[in-house]
Amino acid sequence: MLSYLSVSCVRPSNEDQQKMINFDPASSLKFKPNIVWIVAEDLSPILPAYGDSTVITPNIDRLAREGVVYTNVFSPSGVCAPSRCALTTGMYPSSIGGHNMRVQYVKAHMDQLGLELYEVVPPPEVKMMSQVLRENGYYCTNNDKQDYQFKPPVTAWDESSLKAHWRNRTKDQPFFSVFNIGVTHEGHVTRPYRKQLMRYHDPDFPESTGNPANFGDKISEEDWPLNIPEDMDVPVPPYLPSTEIAVNDIRRVYSNIIELDRQVGIIISQLEEDQLLDSTIVFFYSDHGGPLPRQKRLIYDSGIKVPMVIRYPGQIGAGYYDDQLISFIDFAPTIFSVSGIKIPDYVQGQAFSGKYRSRKERKYIHAAADRFDAQVDMIRAVRGDRYKYLLNFYPDKPYYLPVKYREQMAIMKELLRLKEIDSLDTYQAQWFREEKVKEELFDTWEDPHELHNLARDPDYAGKLEELRVECARWMESINDMGEIPEAEILENFWPGREQPVTVAPSYEVIDGELIFRSATKGASIGYKLYGFNESAPEQWEVYTRPLVISVDTRIEAVAHRLGYAQSESIKIEFR
Repeated sequence: MLSYLSVSCVRPSNEDQQKMINFDPASSLKFKPNIVWIVAEDLSPILPAYGDSTVITPNIDRLAREGVVYTNVFSPSGVCAPSRCALTTGMYPSSIGGHNMRVQYVKAHMDQLGLELYEVVPPPEVKMMSQVLRENGYYCTNNDKQDYQFKPPVTAWDESSLKAHWRNRTKDQPFFSVFNIGVTHEGHVTRPYRKQLMRYHDPDFPESTGNPANFGDKISEEDWPLNIPEDMDVPVPPYLPSTEIAVNDIRRVYSNIIELDRQVGIIISQLEEDQLLDSTIVFFYSDHGGPLPRQKRLIYDSGIKVPMVIRYPGQIGAGYYDDQLISFIDFAPTIFSVSGIKIPDYVQGQAFSGKYRSRKERKYIHAAADRFDAQVDMIRAVRGDRYKYLLNFYPDKPYYLPVKYREQMAIMKELLRLKEIDSLDTYQAQWFREEKVKEELFDTWEDPHELHNLARDPDYAGKLEELRVECARWMESINDMGEIPEAEILENFWPGREQPVTVAPSYEVIDGELIFRSATKGASIGYKLYGFNESAPEQWEVYTRPLVISVDTRIEAVAHRLGYAQSESIKIEFR
């Protein structure tokens, strides 16, 4: 058994916890901070900072020692695309039609359902969070995953690529940089990482290792060893079997965490090398819960509860735990808040830090499960600090629905094998019940794996009614689109199943200033400005105000509303 490094975090006493309610680590900042997001995939809070000592994670432990560990952070979905839709908009996916998994990709799934690939069309006022930051002077980079349920416009990022990095910005420009680390993804419980996922291997990772043309290839089996002993004991949740085949997949999950931690360390080292660590707010979190069966895709805590550690400049709040409820829809308003940017009215979340921090902490978080691949279901969840309510809209459907991608995993095959020979125990068999109950209620303190439904226990009738009412209130307040057939949503977004096209910018010159407009409501305009003897820059600027023009200048401009096709470009010359 491996030993582990204690993170020396201090859970506050009741008195100190009361003080923490009014404590905001970002409140004392006297400057516009840089912001870095380090985003893992498919990871529950199974880290030393959360009491799981199975593997050593020195770099995440360091963030925990020097930052704040948040213990109640939840994605609004148990899968990536809806969750990332929420992260980038600050809106619940089911309120804008982004609740079904991957509407843009995997044509075979859509063909089975008689649908077309499409993009979500949010209300016209909605912008990607990164664009709002760019409009306020930030240099914004994404390395590299997107998966927002719509194509990002050219105004969304200064860079979005495998080489995107804050180091390419103008000197002293504040930055928002996202680094997606995919080694903990469900797919890499089954098979080796793609080479592109190892791009953080090299301390100079913007140049990466190897030829980017080959990044889609997998590394060799020899380069994908278990980072932990093959006979090491690992925790097995009660809903999963403890056979050697199953346990080996769980070992791989922990092995991947070690690789994740090493890559986190490289990014932190680069901030130190650039003398930026103490002017940067560093977020570490994952896009939803764990990769294993009965985790990913579901909205039990195993599918939506995530680790989050934030290191604030100057190590403000170092070593503390913060137990407030936080949802992914709170991330965008919090980023605006710590950057001193007024939160747009359309945002449904609330800031948990910064200038515009909400005066009232959350009482509940909310989550949704809908279509996954070609399997259609609908579940809604409400969770307070202790009790969790789930409402099953299709109780005639089984809990377990076959998803081919998940069935590649050895542990999933093992579950199905044991089911076939009637060798699952009571907890393991729960997921394979042929019908659901309409309502579920769990005490997450006493029953963290959500195995004992209290909905029919009269002692909990009051709590059941409270959360039932809250679920209905929330769904109505956000105009939840879950009960609308996806074909109808598609037709509403793209009439005749044809993608609408953004109208190209029009322009006029008034008093030496160039003014752009687009007839498409909600369209953003990107432009490139360069001299006659210059090549057009790669990067599009965000149009926010009239441009002062001069002679011997070329300008190219496009317009793009989220969910629409980008307009044709227009080119203007001033001689």
